[in-house]
Amino acid sequence: MNEDSTREQRHHDRMQRKKEVIDAKIAAAQEERGVLLVNTGTGKGKSSAAFGVVARALGHGHKVAVVQFVKSRSDTGEQAFFRRFPEAVRWHVCGEGFTWETQDSGRDAQAAQAAWQLARECLADDAVNLVVLDELTYAFKYGWLDLAEVLAAIAARPRMQTVIVTGRAAPEALVAAADTVTDMGMVRHAFKAGVKAMPGVEY
Repeated sequence: MNEDSTREQRHHDRMQRKKEVIDAKIAAAQEERGVLLVNTGTGKGKSSAAFGVVARALGHGHKVAVVQFVKSRSDTGEQAFFRRFPEAVRWHVCGEGFTWETQDSGRDAQAAQAAWQLARECLADDAVNLVVLDELTYAFKYGWLDLAEVLAAIAARPRMQTVIVTGRAAPEALVAAADTVTDMGMVRHAFKAGVKAMPGVEY
């Protein structure tokens, strides 16, 4: 057997062993239920990743609800696109904007509590397959919402409903309750180099 054939055989053997391991894991994963996903960390893309799952859910004919806890702008590309599917997507922009813009903690708290009431309705609706609680983590950071109450409502949701929570600094109890947690790290961001936020990329 020449060197190329030996290398190819080794590769084939490694891939065969890997396939056996992966196939065994797939065979063992037989439970069907909704999951709780948390997208956190200092990097860009937490909400964008969640909205990618919204597109995926719509492709499967699912019903989706999005509740935005901080963002206040209604000109985002995601919102403009997903509002084309009013029968399938409920989209609620409930924030007052970034805290350094509002400079009014009482108003921010009221907005978060109103958003939570909408979120509770979505979490209790078994017709909704996916609920995105965008930037919910900030409501815990600033004390606008009670974490235990939120976790209880998420835990009591319909069995097949999936929930995605986004935002920096996800509290430990939320991370512990989640099925899948992604911590997005910052390596570089164009904004720090003076590049303006551009439509279609940042919003």
